Amino acid sequence: MTITPLQIEQWNAEFENKDPQAMLRFFMQRFGSRLALSSSLGAEDQVLTDMMVKEDAEVRIFTLDTGRLFPETYQLIARTEEHYHIRMEVFFPPLEKVEEMVRENGINLFYKSLELRKQCCHVRKMEALRRAFAGLDVWVCGLRREQAVTRKQVNKVEWDEANGLLKLNPLADWTEKEVWAYIKKTGAPYNVLHDKGFPSIGCQPCTRAVPAGGDVREGRWWWENPEQKECGLHVK
Repeated sequence: MTITPLQIEQWNAEFENKDPQAMLRFFMQRFGSRLALSSSLGAEDQVLTDMMVKEDAEVRIFTLDTGRLFPETYQLIARTEEHYHIRMEVFFPPLEKVEEMVRENGINLFYKSLELRKQCCHVRKMEALRRAFAGLDVWVCGLRREQAVTRKQVNKVEWDEANGLLKLNPLADWTEKEVWAYIKKTGAPYNVLHDKGFPSIGCQPCTRAVPAGGDVREGRWWWENPEQKECGLHVK
């Protein structure tokens, strides 16, 4: 199926003011098994998991295990599977490339420079992500415009040029308050670290708690400038 820039523009106009459930329903019905949720197990992705499983219990949901995640994140994978009676697909980075990277630059290379941090993200995330994309035409993400300066221009429907896929951000216009109101209303499982001052949760060595009222992404790669705080998954 050929997707043109005009078609994407039309979809954005159609769904900008519609609720995410309606948007997900439309694309899930249109693309079927060629659509999947890429979940980082964050609050937004747990909202999308709840919405999508209720729409189709067989929907594909995958996550990336970098090998450096919090124990609480692994616990959430298990709780999510039990809660929804599903099995998430877990993709791991290539063993040989991880070993080579650590051998050359050390186990915590990401603290040394921006270049090495991006290399670590690439090896531990991007390699696995490309395998997860096999057979897909559409990937669904939990990006929100208010999350970070790097995400203020996020559209609900985008073309991912790097991966040749349609990218959906159904919660782009949601506030953090709306995300948590949904979780509270539905009882969707979430990472317990959110209750301990972690608004955004990634790999354990690169994530820390932030003061109450702090920026959502402040605890991610805290030693870097805000405009650099992306791992590569969502950089246009």
